[in-house]
Amino acid sequence: MPTPPEAFITGEFRRAMDDRFRLTLPAEFASSVTDSAGQTILAKERDGCLSLWKAADWQMRVDDGLSLLREKIRTGRMEQRWTEVQRLGRLLSTRSAEVKLANRSRVLIPEGFREFLGVEKGGDVMIVGAVVCVEIWRPDAWLEQLRADMPGFGELFNSLSG
Repeated sequence: MPTPPEAFITGEFRRAMDDRFRLTLPAEFASSVTDSAGQTILAKERDGCLSLWKAADWQMRVDDGLSLLREKIRTGRMEQRWTEVQRLGRLLSTRSAEVKLANRSRVLIPEGFREFLGVEKGGDVMIVGAVVCVEIWRPDAWLEQLRADMPGFGELFNSLSG
């Protein structure tokens, strides 16, 4: 079971990607996704969206899921689902990468992640707190996500907090 965050990561900031595909995070966001060893995980989330996590938190999520999968494989419950297991393996192999935050707040977006995000050099991104991680959005994808999610905000808030 994941441990609750020390503080919820919230907020929304517009930033520009520099000519080397580096992005400066707000200081409070940078400290929220960097562990004591200076490790941060960058992950592909959905079209036009990447996320940043403390390495230990990310690894715990992956390890928990993989231990359940290993048990299902060990007990023969995945025999008919090898194609799905292989698909999961491909996605796991390309989904995340460890990154270092330079000067404690600047992150270089690696090539495959840039393509997934879909933002050109000098292009704007939206940096959004998602309670347990920081998300980096292509602005049009962020606006589309907001339009889809905002009508259900009250119901979602009540169901999670009630």
